[in-house]
Amino acid sequence: MISRRNLLAGGAAAGVLAAAGFDPRPSLAGPDRGFRLTVMGTTDLHSHLFNWDYFKNAEYDDAQHNDVGVAKIATLVDAVRGERGEETTLLVDAGDTIQGTPLGTYYAKIEPISDTVVHPMARAMNMMGYDAAALGNHEFNYGIPLLRTFQDQLDFPLLGANAVDWQGHEPAFPPYVIRTVRVPGHRPLKVGILGLTNPGIAIWDKANVEGRMRFPGLVAVARRWVPRLRAAGADVVVVSAHSGATTSSSYGDALPYYENASTLVAQDVPGIDAILVGHAHLEVPERIVRNRSTGAPVVLSEPLCFGERLTLLELDVELVRGSWRVVDRHAQLLNSNTADERADIKRVLTDAHQRVVTYVNSPIGTCKEAMSAATSRYEDSAALDFVNHVQADAVKQGLAGSASADLPVLSIAAPFNRDASIPAGQVSVRDVAGMYIYDNTLLAIAFTGGQLKDYLEKSAEYFKQVTGTGPYPPDDLTNAPTQTSPSGTPDYNYDVVAGLDGPLTYDIDIAKPVGSRIANLAYGGAAVGDDQRFALAINNYRQSGGGGFPHVTDAEVLYNRQQDIRQLLIDWVTATGEIDPAAFSSTDWKLVANGRPVQIQG
Repeated sequence: MISRRNLLAGGAAAGVLAAAGFDPRPSLAGPDRGFRLTVMGTTDLHSHLFNWDYFKNAEYDDAQHNDVGVAKIATLVDAVRGERGEETTLLVDAGDTIQGTPLGTYYAKIEPISDTVVHPMARAMNMMGYDAAALGNHEFNYGIPLLRTFQDQLDFPLLGANAVDWQGHEPAFPPYVIRTVRVPGHRPLKVGILGLTNPGIAIWDKANVEGRMRFPGLVAVARRWVPRLRAAGADVVVVSAHSGATTSSSYGDALPYYENASTLVAQDVPGIDAILVGHAHLEVPERIVRNRSTGAPVVLSEPLCFGERLTLLELDVELVRGSWRVVDRHAQLLNSNTADERADIKRVLTDAHQRVVTYVNSPIGTCKEAMSAATSRYEDSAALDFVNHVQADAVKQGLAGSASADLPVLSIAAPFNRDASIPAGQVSVRDVAGMYIYDNTLLAIAFTGGQLKDYLEKSAEYFKQVTGTGPYPPDDLTNAPTQTSPSGTPDYNYDVVAGLDGPLTYDIDIAKPVGSRIANLAYGGAAVGDDQRFALAINNYRQSGGGGFPHVTDAEVLYNRQQDIRQLLIDWVTATGEIDPAAFSSTDWKLVANGRPVQIQG
């Protein structure tokens, strides 16, 4: 049960909400026949417990001055309950909770959650009184057994109507929950909450879910379950969907379902009143979509990730001939920047947080020369050379004594984190972990020179086409998504390739159209032949189809020990003791325009 002592009332609630940007617009429901139901929503918390950047060892403060953390969201939740009334509010999450920061890694791999170790995110969300949460795709990163442990630690249901068992196609998690909202003087309002997760799990976490669970498309599954919710007595239906609103996919045609399908669900499935959107890490304050069959409006909203925003889905309901009906719907976002972290969450979970701080700040070696990933997306850098070197070295050792031992080893890496850097001098776990912020594992696949050329052409789609050599600001060169243009190629889907025993060199000619940009592709100084064979070190996300790169999903797997790449980097530094960029770094690729080097401003 929710602890009423945490509710903010009167002026305290009003002050917190005003600072967060709250709009107290009047309800259209008749005062004697209805009221406003408020469904608060979070998504993509990604283990952001407090406003703390473990990679910088400082409070989080990005370029837009956004604070983060579920502890801040908790204060906004208390203020909304105090202003609207605890009885007329619900709290729902749209997934991706247990992965994303070193806190997530720590409680999955260093001190894994168990019967005696409770996940800090579970404890915080229980204290906040969530009513339900949908599964995110990153919930599966650490395997189904750990996910089941997390599920057992929650005081509310973890929903996933389209996470189904492998054989019977029945939900492997509760598909929905119906909450009763008590209305003084009237019969209770029943609110059905349907949880939908992302079909891409079948690709991104194939090693963890294949043979165990399937993930059909959101639209078909919602068509099955929304009528059942209505038949079970739900007066209002809210969908919590870990799927963006842009109707797009990062995995191309690898799956017959859209990755980002929330708008389609609203358009194609009658009977839905509101959708809490997740997964895309975008800020969508309010989007009204008309259902194509009924014409009824559906309100969608996505709060920004990491606990930066709280969605309020506001549904005005009235009794019409004895039945509850939604007569108006809106959404708004509250900004957590000005909110204090809730004191009891801070007090109870500081020890768990400090365990992670101590771990990530522990020294593991030294570095001769500072390395930064700031420019890695548009120029060859020692930072990505480091990642590629460690990956290729692990594969080389793993292939020793096998039939593939003599294959030249190449490696791919992407500029995941523009802020990542490893300083000169002493190096800590967090310095190295910042270079690889995702929980990917390492594989190696057999690849030919022709396939490699196709792969690099796909990667080069990251860049815009130019007419000259510049100079250009970096952001004018790439198709990286922005808030106003969310459909570009994200940094994590731009790969650079490097060789281990010999240099792999190539030019990316961005004056040329997509598909014709890779020039002068050579290995060890000799042109790469179409039939030349390599072992390519690759992460599980990419190898299973993430990003839609060619040839990788059906390539022969030469090596797969399920090794965590971030931990490989940490272990390599620990074992070696010293990082010497001169030992593995060289300039092997560059951006050109009609063969001439592109100039970068700044």
